Amino acid sequence: MEQATVHEFDPYSYTSGRWLRNDKRERQRRRIDFHFDELCRKIVGLSDGKRSIKNCEKKEGGFNRVFIFTMDDGSRVVARLPFTLAGPARLATASEVATIQYLQRKTSVPIPKILAWSDDAANSVGSEYIIMEHAAGIQLQQKWPNMSGDQKVQCIDAIYRKLREVVDIEFPAYGSLYLSTSLLGSSSRLPLEGGFCIGPHCGKRYWDCGDGRYYQCTIPNQGPWLTLSTFSDGLIDAGLSRIPPRDSLCSDQPPYQGSIETHLDLLERGRTVLDAMSADGQVQDAAVPTLFHPDLHKRNIFVSDNDPSIITGIIDWQSSSIEPAFWYSDEVPDFATYSPPAQGVDDSELCTKAYEVCTQFLTPKLARPRLMDEGMFRPFRYCYRTWKDGAVAFRHELIETCKDWEALGFANSCPFSLPTPEDMALHRKEYRCFEAAQNLKRDLSSLLDSASDGWVPPENWEVAKTENKAMFKGMLQAVLTNKDPDDGEPIRDERDLRAIWPFDLPKV
Repeated sequence: MEQATVHEFDPYSYTSGRWLRNDKRERQRRRIDFHFDELCRKIVGLSDGKRSIKNCEKKEGGFNRVFIFTMDDGSRVVARLPFTLAGPARLATASEVATIQYLQRKTSVPIPKILAWSDDAANSVGSEYIIMEHAAGIQLQQKWPNMSGDQKVQCIDAIYRKLREVVDIEFPAYGSLYLSTSLLGSSSRLPLEGGFCIGPHCGKRYWDCGDGRYYQCTIPNQGPWLTLSTFSDGLIDAGLSRIPPRDSLCSDQPPYQGSIETHLDLLERGRTVLDAMSADGQVQDAAVPTLFHPDLHKRNIFVSDNDPSIITGIIDWQSSSIEPAFWYSDEVPDFATYSPPAQGVDDSELCTKAYEVCTQFLTPKLARPRLMDEGMFRPFRYCYRTWKDGAVAFRHELIETCKDWEALGFANSCPFSLPTPEDMALHRKEYRCFEAAQNLKRDLSSLLDSASDGWVPPENWEVAKTENKAMFKGMLQAVLTNKDPDDGEPIRDERDLRAIWPFDLPKV
């Protein structure tokens, strides 16, 4: 095996970027200590006629490290190793493999063939892995800028004609797909035909993937769930599992975070609201158990180089799960939200209309919730995130839902009582601070050309760090020199500004 080109990079460390917040921790969470030479030997041994690796390219996303091997006969093989934050150990890999095999059996969606896999990090490679054939064709992200408007419309239509086959599959429960032979521990499973089953949800929102889970106030509730009401309980329990013990020291929290007691009370009150909403016929019609691609963007779609209306591959089914249909309704793919101008023409509006028409007629199960008032679904999406977002965000959704209860068409009265005038005034103050923090993160990310979590390419790291500090200094100066702040101004001094600043700063 030719080793020279293979070892021109570091296979173990994360090298594709740095973070403006918790950089050391984020890079450590993406380090994989494994046996790269053993992975290379496994690649070579997978098929007859391939005696050596000609080249290897490393690529990294937020949850995986990918190696693209070019063999001596010119063929390409892809090996993907998950970071620990990608999902629960063993289950995330086992579920992805089962989902791919299930879809290959049930649909004509083009998904590269799995050549080998292991969900046991104690294997000879020293990491979980999935080895697949490389997708045929060209990545849609590369092809898109040079496509005409008509080609883009035809491509969007082709994507949803394929995915319609996935959406049309009926399931009896919410959860994730597994092979019947998968080791699921004490978790329950619901058998499906063909050697498959629905087991626990492999999404990271239900598991400790480096952000801590505590079960002093609840027990693990990771599915599967037969009804929307029990699915909702799972969301609430996931929120409770993020709340640390009462004797924990929770320092450096923004003013809208809320105490541990506040979160516990809010989530239990929210449980009664979600339970009442789950019993509504409109919500149930929009909550049919549905499987869909979790990250449907141009980078995960491959098309024919000669005819981009031919879909040659859809990759990255990691964390695919069976969710209520409305769970996918607010996820708009990047090919439907922005289209780089081709030959001076902006096709964004055309692509958005094509997306709306295709989803309406080809995947109505997903389109139907988008036509409904989003207030019917927002409490479901916020409840499990209270400790991360702050209590004020979920409280705001419950208040708005309560106000609109009759207008939304729900029967009986809302089980959530509106706060007293005094508490409402405090809530408004906290919510203004929360909005200021969200706006600050959005604006800073744009100005620093970073992702919302502070990720920047390595070549921009030093400049971004310097600019982050300079922007804080400039904004602090503006805050301190504002002699007549509005009564509703949430940022009044350095402590307020530091509390909501999204990226790392020198200590006072």
